[in-house]
Amino acid sequence: MELLEYQAKELFREVGIPVLPSQKIAEPRELKKLQIPYPVVLKSQVRVGGRGKAGGIRFVANTIDAIAAARTIFNLSILGEYPKFILAEAQFNAEQEFFLAVVLDYDLQCPVLLGSATGGMNIELLLENLQQVVVENDFSPFLARRLAVKMGLKSQLLQSVSDVIEKMYRLFQENDLELIEINPLGVNASGQLMALDGKITVNDYAWARHQELTALNSVTQVSEIPDSTQPQWFWHDDKGKVAIICNHPDLALLTWDLVFQNKGKPACCAVISDVNSALAAPHQLSQALAQLPDLKGLKVILINILTDQATEQALLQAIAEYLELVIEPQPKSTGEERQLVANGALVRSRPTSVNKSSVNRKPLASVKFVLRLLRPKLDWFPETEPEKQVYCADNLEEAVAQAISLVKSK
Repeated sequence: MELLEYQAKELFREVGIPVLPSQKIAEPRELKKLQIPYPVVLKSQVRVGGRGKAGGIRFVANTIDAIAAARTIFNLSILGEYPKFILAEAQFNAEQEFFLAVVLDYDLQCPVLLGSATGGMNIELLLENLQQVVVENDFSPFLARRLAVKMGLKSQLLQSVSDVIEKMYRLFQENDLELIEINPLGVNASGQLMALDGKITVNDYAWARHQELTALNSVTQVSEIPDSTQPQWFWHDDKGKVAIICNHPDLALLTWDLVFQNKGKPACCAVISDVNSALAAPHQLSQALAQLPDLKGLKVILINILTDQATEQALLQAIAEYLELVIEPQPKSTGEERQLVANGALVRSRPTSVNKSSVNRKPLASVKFVLRLLRPKLDWFPETEPEKQVYCADNLEEAVAQAISLVKSK
């Protein structure tokens, strides 16, 4: 089970990992008695990722702004989860941000130390610079220092980051954790370190051995469980041009970042169930497509889904059936529907059970689709003249470039 950020920071504080002064807020009026001087940052306490882009983190300069922001955050669903608490925390001017983690690697059957000299929300850059040290036998400070060296740190920063890694490993070992992560670990102009965010995953079988963790988690968060039959929407931008549909929040974060870094304008993002299901996934995709016409100015739908072959083929069929509703019907297709068979070929058959009544035809008629799938078969997709409406890319970078190119085209 994952702890919330404020719970993770309580553990950080116990072992001497530096954290900022903070206060847990259960309802907006408590901000009138805030013990931390302004400006502060308010953070939604949910277990899902993507808080910043969803609007769950806000900087405020006074009580009036803080109460207004808190009301917004308490009523903000992030992937279907509402916070029971928010965290009011002092601000910290970080000049550098690092990523540190200790994770139990089930393949190697031992802990692994992870570190990147580039932390924060840029996941792609973080992964490019990610270093690791495997703890094959007993842990020693030498391993922490070795990771810091691999991250390219020197002098005093090398020593202070090594100290944080040692304390993280102590927490990891003493509490039977599966993961402990600090992202970002901020460094200010004077070289002071600060854990600006924290994530801890406790082994489900370890709770009985650690009463202190049970007490820490006794005030559980009440949240709405996401409906697995519906796509989860987040990150709306009314001025955006590219809608993103993925099958995992991390994939959605990466795709959103790449579109933004390539000077594109993401409009919204939908995450369909991560479960491989040739029945559920196409239904969720159809639901997501049915809601897209509400977005004015949308030009491209970028679908980035990595799943098994059977689910992928079912998704392709759902897209093709949907396109037949918005594309002018071809004479030879009158009265017939397309059906994808097991080998990906297309045959004609009786109409399928797609819920056409849920789909709005007109708003998506001019929107292009860019697909990034593992095994796409596009030769059977219907085409509009003079332009194709569906494009396929072999990798995410190519898909993002194609989507942005289509946005700029007239």
